[in-house]
Amino acid sequence: MDLGIRGRVALVAASTGGLGRAVAQALADEGASVVVAGRRGELAQQIAATLPEAVAVQADLSAPGGPQALVEAAREAYGDPDILVLNGPGPRPGAAADLDTGDFAAAVDSLLLAQQRLVALTLPAMRRRGWGRILAIGSSGIATPLPGLALSNAGRAALAAYLKTLATEVAADGVTVNLLLPGRIATDRVAALDAARAEREQRSVTEIEAASKATIPAGRYGTPAEFGASAAFLCGLPASYITGTALRCDGGLVRSL
Repeated sequence: MDLGIRGRVALVAASTGGLGRAVAQALADEGASVVVAGRRGELAQQIAATLPEAVAVQADLSAPGGPQALVEAAREAYGDPDILVLNGPGPRPGAAADLDTGDFAAAVDSLLLAQQRLVALTLPAMRRRGWGRILAIGSSGIATPLPGLALSNAGRAALAAYLKTLATEVAADGVTVNLLLPGRIATDRVAALDAARAEREQRSVTEIEAASKATIPAGRYGTPAEFGASAAFLCGLPASYITGTALRCDGGLVRSL
């Protein structure tokens, strides 16, 4: 399938590892010019060097002016982005009862406010051109809040509500707005969460992984490449009539429709 994004400019936030990197790779493989962004500038450069057409930008979206600097660097390299992939590091695990206001404020700033700033900076050009894709890498916790991840559940749910509202406002301008929700994808983040659970429960990581896989109808963790391919489709021309939706890439983990 030709996704129709060859030559499009894709800005992928937090793409120096995990799911962000997988999405950057998938978009680059489809012919997009990709802006690889992350706090680790040297790593961003290494990743960009492996892609067919890409530049690297060191960016801290939580820093004052961070989103503005990232978008300006993308424009300098390729022009206004056609595709914006929202992503950010997951906040630390924690039970809701054990967290304070400062913890939640930091999570909302990272998972909602920084992403909204990126949208505000890139959306006007998309609307003028009559074509754009905004895709957020979310979490299955949006559909079913995950135990021990109160900060992630709250921040990502807020982002989902904002994006759902936005989708209805810009659909007539040719801009789609969607979320892609991973289940258990084999990334460093999931490995860290498994290790933390193993320590809490005084069990081995192997036992934790086996128990987790037993809850997934597919019987395994997903691969970053599978997630990236799903993201690339939602950013492509064939997905022009899909907007305001949250697609799960989870092997059947979430039981609801």
